[in-house]
Amino acid sequence: MISKWNYEPLTSDEQKLETTLTKEVTNCKPISELLIQRGITTVAESKRFFHPSLSDLHDPFLMPDMDKAVSRLNKALGKKERIMVYGDYDVDGTTSVALVYKYLLNYYSNLEYYIPTRYEEGYGISLKSIDYAVSKNVKLIIVLDCGIKAIDEIKYAKEHGIDFIICDHHVPDDDLPEAVAILNPKIPGSTYPYHHLSGCGVGFKFMQAFALSNSLNDTNELESLLDLVAVSIAADIVPMTGENRILAYYGLKRLNFSPNVGLRSIIKICNLSHKEITISDVIFKIGPRINASGRMQSGMEAVELLVSKDSSDAYQRAKNIDRYNQDRKELDKRITEEANNILENSGELNNGKRSIVIYNKDWHKGIIGIVASRLTELYYKPSVVLTYADGIATGSSRSVQGFDVYKAVEATRDLLENFGGHTYAVGLSLKEENIPEFTRRFEQYVADTIEPQQLTPAISIDTYLNFSDINTEFLSLLKQFNPFGAGNSKPVFCTLSVRDYGTSKLVGKKLEHIKLEMVDEESGNVINGIAFNMSQHFDMIKSGKTFDICYTIEENKHQANSSVQLMIKDIRPSECSDGQQG
Repeated sequence: MISKWNYEPLTSDEQKLETTLTKEVTNCKPISELLIQRGITTVAESKRFFHPSLSDLHDPFLMPDMDKAVSRLNKALGKKERIMVYGDYDVDGTTSVALVYKYLLNYYSNLEYYIPTRYEEGYGISLKSIDYAVSKNVKLIIVLDCGIKAIDEIKYAKEHGIDFIICDHHVPDDDLPEAVAILNPKIPGSTYPYHHLSGCGVGFKFMQAFALSNSLNDTNELESLLDLVAVSIAADIVPMTGENRILAYYGLKRLNFSPNVGLRSIIKICNLSHKEITISDVIFKIGPRINASGRMQSGMEAVELLVSKDSSDAYQRAKNIDRYNQDRKELDKRITEEANNILENSGELNNGKRSIVIYNKDWHKGIIGIVASRLTELYYKPSVVLTYADGIATGSSRSVQGFDVYKAVEATRDLLENFGGHTYAVGLSLKEENIPEFTRRFEQYVADTIEPQQLTPAISIDTYLNFSDINTEFLSLLKQFNPFGAGNSKPVFCTLSVRDYGTSKLVGKKLEHIKLEMVDEESGNVINGIAFNMSQHFDMIKSGKTFDICYTIEENKHQANSSVQLMIKDIRPSECSDGQQG
């Protein structure tokens, strides 16, 4: 149960900005407030936000080492060197490899791609892959979505006459690999204007620079690959702001109207062929299937699908990957249940600890990241799930909103063999005998640094509405906030003092949901909503008392008709409200 609703009203200065935006841009105060909350405070910024343009993408040569990377790639093409495109086995990595490989294949044929196996080689650049590259006379490896910490591996490759161009977006250490070029907007001292690209986004910028350097003016060849970038942005949960929002906006257009052959097959498998595909569809349907290939078998299969040019071949590959995803779901469910049972039976949930670290050497390595996410969602604590493979304990960590789990893991780095990731998700490995000390120190860091409110699930309300505010003009402007994601989340609204219109009812196999028809006291307008798994509020709703709701807004389309439905996030009796939070 979500116990707290938070609302941060605009400051007096922000209210003045709201007045200006309402007058000159939106003609709608709630929409202007949403813009300001996203840091959009001028008329020009508002227009760019509502109308994303590829012309607003930054010059790729602003990224450090971009000139070196392009020069080395051009040299490889000129000397007809063998090039390997290498990436991680997750969605971001496989889409990155597919994008760079497909684009270069338009101009050059002496190249191949490589995805390490999760179970034999592990994350990042493996010595096995370098030995393979040596055997194939590869002279240049373009590595995507990993490599920023592969100091020893890249040194080994250099000794064997292989150069590396690193395209990564993970947080680097102080010491960097001896690559010919490192493309990473997070490199210390980087003046690149946007720091939150996905790995595939960095690959796109590299290809953009390559095209510019060679006067390749057919922009459609590169823009046709934006569907891959959109999938990477959604699946990797990078901020939906700045360049990412522009890339995702046009990538979604591609997904909906002209996806590549491989993605079209996955869209068909997901039963999305005749629906408008959203970022949520990518996160919950398309992304997990691509990910399942690397989790259950080999990420190479995902790349083979994404670069396929034959519809029947792609569809067969998509069906195989869908089977992997079904297997993944079953494993995910079983391991999550096992983890919950361990936590409940061990007393770990009632010992006052502010983190969870759980280890079982029999768990499937490809599922532990998902299980860590499940535990974090369920218990609202930073969580680490560990298993054992090839003589080493391997783990994944996930975090709650606002807490940097990367720093928590980094604080134990002397105990670790390897680690890397983002603010909210980190992969790590360590010797089995170090697990008890890692558990102690990880908990100590979390306990010392996490804020109490970060351990309590809360709903952040963007603004208050009356039902009369939800009109055609409002909905049209709200739609232009798409695509939604981190940093541009779907707005959450609150309406106070609503009543059952008389027709609300319980639905679902176990009558666990409420189908609502409500009227608000302020405007008298009636609107529909659905409250999933909230049947405990039904008696209160039917009692005739007023209640408050917070919700997102969905438009349901049925052929030529559309209707509005509120997706209820929480309900509480009106007397609990103080107008801002409870």
